[in-house]
Amino acid sequence: MQVKTQLDDLQNYLTDASNMPGGFADKMIVPESEAEIAEVLREANERRIPVTASGARTGTVGGAIPFGGIILSFEKLNKLAIDRESETAKVGAGVILGDLQKAVEQAGLFYPPDPTEWSCQIGGNVATNASGARSFKYGATREFVEGMRVVLATGELLSLRRGEYIADPTGLLSVTTEDGRIVVIKVPTYERPNVRKNVSGFYNSRSLDAIDLFIGSEGTLGVIVEIDVKLLSKPSGFFSGIVFFEKDADLLSFVDDARARSFSTRKGRTSRLSEPDIDATLLEYFDANSLKLIAEKFPETPPNMAGAIFFEQETTDDNEDALLGAWNELLEKHNAAVDASWFTTTEQDLSKMREFRHALPVTVNERVVRNRQKKIGTDMAVPDDKFASFLRFYNETLGASGIEYVIFGHIGDCHLHANLLPKTEDEATRSRHIYGRCVAQAIMLGGCVSAEHGIGKLKRNYLAAMMGERYLNEMAEVKRALDPNGILGRGNMFNEAYLNT
Repeated sequence: MQVKTQLDDLQNYLTDASNMPGGFADKMIVPESEAEIAEVLREANERRIPVTASGARTGTVGGAIPFGGIILSFEKLNKLAIDRESETAKVGAGVILGDLQKAVEQAGLFYPPDPTEWSCQIGGNVATNASGARSFKYGATREFVEGMRVVLATGELLSLRRGEYIADPTGLLSVTTEDGRIVVIKVPTYERPNVRKNVSGFYNSRSLDAIDLFIGSEGTLGVIVEIDVKLLSKPSGFFSGIVFFEKDADLLSFVDDARARSFSTRKGRTSRLSEPDIDATLLEYFDANSLKLIAEKFPETPPNMAGAIFFEQETTDDNEDALLGAWNELLEKHNAAVDASWFTTTEQDLSKMREFRHALPVTVNERVVRNRQKKIGTDMAVPDDKFASFLRFYNETLGASGIEYVIFGHIGDCHLHANLLPKTEDEATRSRHIYGRCVAQAIMLGGCVSAEHGIGKLKRNYLAAMMGERYLNEMAEVKRALDPNGILGRGNMFNEAYLNT
């Protein structure tokens, strides 16, 4: 176990991708085992010293930024074992997602969760229930977690298997530590928004599985040290396209149709018996402003387009021809600019398409650095039937501001990112006000304030606006049951004051 106290050693661990300022800590500990983590937490709990879990620090909401106390880094918890026969992997919390994906690929298997930044750590993915583009078909990280080992703030160990600890009909969830102590947790009673993606607050349900409570808890309930993940058989083939549209109405009707066809397929039926089973893995959106920015790196991007959709469809040798025909029919039906669009069934060209997708955030960040400002990026999701209204709100509000912006992201899940790119302090101030209006609009439409990035420290006031005091107090009660002295992830999700009531 390494212990570091010099500022030069700590500096890179005092911030994350949010660039939230002011982070500081007394020391950083780099454990190599769960026993060492248990030892650190027992002592910290007795002395009531705050502990901040630190993964790869790719988060955008300040969750990994410490404000005093101990930084607990997981970089040495990097053991990885894949079982081909059971199609599972046992993964240390510090394993890099890209390394897991490479190992899974070499084993001829498939791990669907694909957040944009593959340099993240699996422990962080689980702590934030990370998702990404393929969540349209496969869901977020939660869908693939079968077990985990957790060290509580007291130093006690929990070994959790899916289905092992389930809340009773009265809403009480009991878990037993390896030392035999029973911890009783009262499940929060709030109703979750009817959205496809939501990481706003602790997960809850009528029959809550304990493992789901820890997934997405952002390091506030326990330290996740090892995870068992489910793998899938690798798809045998695929068909992908980046499709351009000259009119917004055609693009949106195409998405509606592709989404409905995909959902229908997953329910075991298609809209017409003669139709092949269209089932998109992902549906990603780029607005006109996004395409203009991407064109700086991909000059072959066709000009004067209203927007584009990046889609993928898994295929087999038996259905590939029929599915290609079905997608072409769908594109023609909705007036896509097919001749200007790009399609592939090869891995090499698919990599180029993904480079096209990732060129946007790279170019956005370059623009922000050039402007010497910070981007203001939204992460709200709304119910399906409110999506068109929310997109109109985005376009009208951002368009009227005069501030440069792009809108892109996971349109299949009714979850888009609007990035404002201010050039001056005045524009930065107005951008923050616009962000607040977008949050209020999402809440009014029954949506959530964070669909995939989490709450951390930066968004806790927005979570308060969404939840209200009653439900934040219920979340605080859950935390007190598992972390009685409030040492873990202090300041994440809600203000510390809630722990004192």
